[in-house]
Amino acid sequence: MNIFKKNLWGGRFSTNPSTETIAFTHSIDADSRLIGYDIWGSQVHAIMLERQKIISKTDLRVILHWLCKVEEDYQNGNFTLDPNKEDVHMNVESYLIENAGSEFGGKLHTARSRNDQVLVDAHLYIRDEIRNIQRGIITLSDAFLNIAKEHADTVMPGYTHTQHAQPISLGFWATAYVSMFLRDQNRLQAAYSLANMNPLGACALAGTSFPIDRDLTTRLLGFDSTHEHALDVISGRDFIAETLFALSLLMANLSRLSEEIIYWTTYEFGIAVLDDAYSSGSSIMPQKKNADIAELTRGRTGRVYGALFDLLTNLKGLPLGYNRDFQEDKPPLWEAFDIVNDCLTVLPQLLRTTKFNKERMLELTDANFATATELANYLVKEHQRSFRDSHEIVGWLVGELIKQGKSFLDWDLTHTLLKQKDIHISILQLQQILDARCALQNNKSLGGTSPAEVNRMIETLERQINEIATTINNCQAQVDNAHNETLRIINVSLINQNK
Repeated sequence: MNIFKKNLWGGRFSTNPSTETIAFTHSIDADSRLIGYDIWGSQVHAIMLERQKIISKTDLRVILHWLCKVEEDYQNGNFTLDPNKEDVHMNVESYLIENAGSEFGGKLHTARSRNDQVLVDAHLYIRDEIRNIQRGIITLSDAFLNIAKEHADTVMPGYTHTQHAQPISLGFWATAYVSMFLRDQNRLQAAYSLANMNPLGACALAGTSFPIDRDLTTRLLGFDSTHEHALDVISGRDFIAETLFALSLLMANLSRLSEEIIYWTTYEFGIAVLDDAYSSGSSIMPQKKNADIAELTRGRTGRVYGALFDLLTNLKGLPLGYNRDFQEDKPPLWEAFDIVNDCLTVLPQLLRTTKFNKERMLELTDANFATATELANYLVKEHQRSFRDSHEIVGWLVGELIKQGKSFLDWDLTHTLLKQKDIHISILQLQQILDARCALQNNKSLGGTSPAEVNRMIETLERQINEIATTINNCQAQVDNAHNETLRIINVSLINQNK
């Protein structure tokens, strides 16, 4: 049988795998994202082999020529993965052997295993995707900060237990999400640090007897450091688990946002109105305007959670070394990346185009005793009552008003009831104490809802976002510089070939 018709690992076997075996074991669908990364990793590996005099300069020139050609064919749509060749690595190497001959192409896999090769591809791809998601979070955070700047003093009810609690501002609400997203950024940056370690050179699980230079491949692939322990390299997928964990918590935050958008846009709340371009209608009910983007974000959160649980279940029973179970680590992660990227693409514009009903927010705030705590605090400060006594008095007042179907805005009744508890406050004073806008101004403790604090937090959050953006740009520059250095070495080698 012609060598090019056999599997590259087929020397020990007397027959080819069955059609069913090939179909069951190939990873072509997941691998299509990794072609460019596999080629870069192979280029760097070949350069290292020549530097270490494991292959000759002639070998290197031929290998690099055909690796550049397969990359060109891939970019032009002329290279597709063949399922019969099992995975992206076998496809690229087979292309090389078929075109350069086994005397050249057959040398590329020296001092390398598919075990560390697939990890290189995954690390390179994952760190790119993490940076993309971090950029998306910045865009979403900017949308929230725009809301915060416009609405630092727009009163709305704050909620605990989904019941009216105390007055807050819409800007205060918006900055809360930015604060949450900053922690998402930190988690993703930590996951990036794990992904930005070089696994190349671990080989199958024990390293190699060839005199390889792992520091060189680390530099040319733009990694921060080398993951040294070969067995740990091959056995570990915690860099994927950390990434999925960070994505899951991010989706939890996006789902919480979606939940608020969904009920805020109901008729009963009437707090927000979605732009027509970011909502949907009903096939049977002409009046409907549905928050489908928010609902789908909320719904797809479970798929990202599922990806994390899928991986953790996969890992829990695996002995050290490579196990084919690891092939199943990528499809759930790829899906999670796609879901998160899609959500981060559409949600910022949904927020930018949403209209908020200031009048309705103030109406809700005034209607349901949201400033009760302010009255209790006033009694503590101005009437020298303990907070528990003040809490008791205001609680009794609220109960009496509710019995009569009234609110604090019924000033004469509120004034009269307080006098029954020997609390003498003029109606003018009551109106000031119980005014939701005054409550915003008064809550000026660090991190509070006062407009001054909100504006201060906006400045702090913007500074932190800018620092994250700088970190992302530096990471991108490190990768770009490494790739450009690889291309420079390739160009020098190929120019020398033509002389």
